[in-house]
Amino acid sequence: MLISVISDTHLPSIFRNPDGLGPELGKFLSQTDLIIHAGDVVRPSILDWCEQFAPVKCAKGNNDEFDDPRAEDKLLLELLGWRIGVVHELRPEDRPMSELIFQAFPEESVDSLDVLISGDTHVPRLEYRDDVLFVNSGSPTLPYHLEWRHGSAALLNLTSDGIAAEIVSLGETPDRPNPIETSSLVIHR
Repeated sequence: MLISVISDTHLPSIFRNPDGLGPELGKFLSQTDLIIHAGDVVRPSILDWCEQFAPVKCAKGNNDEFDDPRAEDKLLLELLGWRIGVVHELRPEDRPMSELIFQAFPEESVDSLDVLISGDTHVPRLEYRDDVLFVNSGSPTLPYHLEWRHGSAALLNLTSDGIAAEIVSLGETPDRPNPIETSSLVIHR
């Protein structure tokens, strides 16, 4: 199962939807079975835009003051036997995984999640620590809080035996270089 992870689209703004930056994000999303948005969507029309490519699940961010059945304050998903938690904000991200999980899901034990996804920082992060895959996809539209340009997303390839995860650069914007450094890792049960 291919899952795309995005966060912090912050649209509409100067663009109505991500197509304003070009087709790259749409092409990326169209190859996946599920889109997880880790918040700061801003308007549900962006979830509509995403849904033309694949089903969407969203954890609301601090800029998401709307009601939509696709968006919840936080998400707990089970996909192919993997438990995935999604929440928008987990700063600072370098704390022990037990603290991050307790902040996001105080009712869950530390060993109950396999994957923890967050957003908010606009900076991609991919690491495996304390037996949990931590994913922050960065922002596809405002990487590192720089002016509008192509940024990053994350791709999770789930099987019942493992997860291949990567941070993906969504290309270049003329005269605005993409600051993203790609990374990848594979975990097995």
